[in-house]
Amino acid sequence: MAATADHLKALLTAHAEGDDDLFYSVALQVAAKSARQGHSKLAVEIRELIDSARAQKIPRTGPIPVVQPRGELASLLTAGYSDVRLDDMTLAEDVRASLDKVIHEQRQRARLEQFGFTPVHRILLSGPPGTGKSMTAAALAKELSLPLFTIRLDGLISRFMGETASKLRLIFEAAAETRAVYLFDEFDALGAERTAGNDVGEARRILNSFLLFLDEAPSESLVIAATNHRHLLDRALFRRFDLVVRYQPPSPDQAIEVLQRRLTGMNTAAVRWADLTGKVDQLSHAELVKAAESAAKRAILGGDDMIDERLLIDALDERHALRHA
Repeated sequence: MAATADHLKALLTAHAEGDDDLFYSVALQVAAKSARQGHSKLAVEIRELIDSARAQKIPRTGPIPVVQPRGELASLLTAGYSDVRLDDMTLAEDVRASLDKVIHEQRQRARLEQFGFTPVHRILLSGPPGTGKSMTAAALAKELSLPLFTIRLDGLISRFMGETASKLRLIFEAAAETRAVYLFDEFDALGAERTAGNDVGEARRILNSFLLFLDEAPSESLVIAATNHRHLLDRALFRRFDLVVRYQPPSPDQAIEVLQRRLTGMNTAAVRWADLTGKVDQLSHAELVKAAESAAKRAILGGDDMIDERLLIDALDERHALRHA
């Protein structure tokens, strides 16, 4: 039988208390357990029943409340709903294709599991700071209509050294209970901590625990790890992810698109965009956004909504200077 005694008790408790969200969450755990045990047909039938029951509920008239973490989880992660879509981002073609694949497989999860397969749900994002990794997690959450839970691994390890593995277990148990996007930010903390002086043994236990939890992560939730320092990661980590996506600073054409997107509300008719291509080299998406905002604010405070390339060149030069300060 797929459901354990604990599952059955939790289902009865949820039903008695009228807690539909908890009831469906436990039912999804039963479906996930069934799929892992090879009962794919049962797992699909349970999910179809849940989807049908949810569809018959009267829709909310107000905004959907954020699923807030409770108890110990509240100190381990932050929760929210994103308003960023993939179409709002400037992405390289190969990166966009990889993310579209994630969305397509997640939306067709039930069909894949009917044939004994699971969708992409463990993803590693690597690249320089400011290239869109965290925003990607937010966009995937938006596209899949899921809450976004963010975990800062560097803070988790420094605050709970000695009990980090047990804290990680809580987070992965939450991933099994609440379908969401779980973003492990500053993921290189795992790799870096492995060689940190006297803490090597503890760090190794943390890494091994994470690998075990990642292997067992349910396909209902997306587990996303983001790192700025790919070279620090243990090689064993890469094999555990379904998909590894590498980010690079934008090309000149992509950089111009980032500037244009951020300046949509301004008058840029006078900008000779071709004159800026030599000024955007190696700047990240985040740095380009900051430069566009700086130029826009100067124009606005100068009493104008028009921007020319001189304002943008000055702002871009400032970003380059800050990089080498």
